[in-house]
Amino acid sequence: MSPASSLLQECVAIVRQSGEIIRSHWSQASQVRHKGSIDLVTETDLAVEVFLKENLARLLPGATFLAEESSRADQEPGELCWIIDPVDGTTNFVHRIPQVGTSVALWQGGRVMLGVVNVPMLDECFWAARGQGAFCNGKAAGVSRAAQLNDALVGTGFPYDVADHLPEIMARLAVVLPAAQGLRRIGAASIDLAYVACGRLDAFYEAGLKPWDLAAGWLLVEEAGGRVSNLRKDALRFGDALLASNGRLHDALADLFAGISPQ
Repeated sequence: MSPASSLLQECVAIVRQSGEIIRSHWSQASQVRHKGSIDLVTETDLAVEVFLKENLARLLPGATFLAEESSRADQEPGELCWIIDPVDGTTNFVHRIPQVGTSVALWQGGRVMLGVVNVPMLDECFWAARGQGAFCNGKAAGVSRAAQLNDALVGTGFPYDVADHLPEIMARLAVVLPAAQGLRRIGAASIDLAYVACGRLDAFYEAGLKPWDLAAGWLLVEEAGGRVSNLRKDALRFGDALLASNGRLHDALADLFAGISPQ
């Protein structure tokens, strides 16, 4: 077993174990605090993040952390850095909608090397290591083969400051809705990206994502045979609006978004 494979297996085990915190809190009333007008945090977010940081620190001493509840949104990852979203889809969690994920990625040398997205209430765990493929519950995952937009189910999401970006959000919806087979808003970007990786969604786009929202899912999509870029088809950088697809639909979707700004 290679060191990378061993590290991935241990990381998956830790992330899956953290899911037991979400499960144990599911039937309890949540203590909810507002970070913004519609941006929520619960004691579950905090407990999962603490658990992950404690256990991942033992797994890889010397690595730094970029985590949603304890880092600045504009903070850059270190050279060797765990990027963590303890509860992606906190609003889903508060309303007990089961699309709630935990996203953990290992960033090294300017790119994601390992990625795990765990969805404990649906008993699904997605993982990938660079150059080793993507998997869902141990079975190989691959993107869809849809080649036409009218056969495509597209996912999207909206930023917490949605009211400040309505013109471009509505403009993108206006071009995607009539072109695609359907549009879905799951409410957790890491899960959207995992669903692209396993072929449930054919593409996903969203602006305003933070590194912890997308890092693990970014690798999942690429290792499953898909493509990830910004909306202009340039190499994705943190802070860009994201476009992920099965690859076959990428150019057509980017062409729909051309001219809609800011991107």
